Amino acid sequence: MEIIRSIQNRIYEIRGERVMLDRDLARLYEIETKSLNLSVKRNIERFPSDFMFQLTKEEFESVRFQIESLEKGEVQQSWGGTRYLPYAFTEQGVAMLSGIISSGKAISMNIAIMRAFVAVRRIIFKETNVAAQIEEAKNRLSEHDTQLNNIYDAMENLLDEKAAQKKWDDRERIGFKR
Repeated sequence: MEIIRSIQNRIYEIRGERVMLDRDLARLYEIETKSLNLSVKRNIERFPSDFMFQLTKEEFESVRFQIESLEKGEVQQSWGGTRYLPYAFTEQGVAMLSGIISSGKAISMNIAIMRAFVAVRRIIFKETNVAAQIEEAKNRLSEHDTQLNNIYDAMENLLDEKAAQKKWDDRERIGFKR
């Protein structure tokens, strides 16, 4: 469970996709980032743009800041000397990696990574479900507010009619008195 939590911390949202970076995958597979990227380039036809993409400088800086914040408690990795912008792999891209990097460690890590992606998807589904429930509750409360206001208005009208009737009954009569 600890490994899945560690993997979840390395899943980032970039361009509206949940992705993992090449350097994190290489570390999990216990290979060099360069080796991972060379394997990918040799099999580039397996990695269309919705499976893998290269980060822009702005995306890299944003992710770099997130990573450095996360790694304060861990052994901090240096980003110095990075020549190339990292590649980001979507869930499908990570699954495709399992076909080209077939060491025993890579296979067991891929299983853990897939489980982490599923766990993240469950969390997001629960959050959206809770948000929908809150929205439904707000709508119901607003309907109830409207209904209560209608009831209060009707009660006020009845009280006004009663007050008017009482004034009519208590008025000084004119004419013949008995």
